[in-house]
Amino acid sequence: MTDTSDISVTSLPIASLQRGGGLAAWRQIADALAEAIDRGEFPAGGQLPTEAALATWFGVNRHTVRRALGTLAENGRVRATQGRGTFVEQGPIRYPIGLRTRFSEIVSRAGRKAWGDLTAAAEAAADAETAEALGIAIGEPVIEMRTLHRADGAPISAARISLPLPRFAGFEEAYARSGSITRAFGQFGIDDYTRLSTRIGARAATTEEAARLDIAPGRTLLTLSSVNVDREGRRIEASRSLFAADRVELVVE
Repeated sequence: MTDTSDISVTSLPIASLQRGGGLAAWRQIADALAEAIDRGEFPAGGQLPTEAALATWFGVNRHTVRRALGTLAENGRVRATQGRGTFVEQGPIRYPIGLRTRFSEIVSRAGRKAWGDLTAAAEAAADAETAEALGIAIGEPVIEMRTLHRADGAPISAARISLPLPRFAGFEEAYARSGSITRAFGQFGIDDYTRLSTRIGARAATTEEAARLDIAPGRTLLTLSSVNVDREGRRIEASRSLFAADRVELVVE
């Protein structure tokens, strides 16, 4: 990932503002940054200069710069990560949905580094939806995990994953160590598993979901509800995933 955040403001490859022309300063800044991105002067995955540097270069306050960056985020051109800065969005990953759908393999084939973070885990009683998906009775125990999947550090999807107990007791620790559902299943003797079903939908992101995925609230999410089975056809995983629509291209195979 290219870091241009400390670039000298005097060398920024962007135009000066036109004063008194009727076009708001923040709009001009957004357009100038978008043009610089299109020219490759701020490469995909690279970090933009800081708000302070941009404000100095354009001769405006940071609020004006922040509004310009917010517009670029709403248009899917950049993503703002709290505490780290603003990054140029990379192109969408081709994401096949088929008999074997493996996040790590898909991201790796795109030339990017895959990793999954465990954000929460707890034992729970299966609700009606989870019970139906896993083929168990309502109220039976499951382990529920909340995960965040990344490609080169950029959040791609957030998921709620349910697995039946007692078969997968301790699965959350295996996943936290490996960062991969496939590798975690391997620690439970499952060397292969296949997709039984997938349901795909779309909706707008809530404020909380947008924060998790580093996107602007209201941006489009792709929703996937899926069930995986082991070699014997036993249901081993039910997941409900939210994908940042600008970051993946779903391909049903």
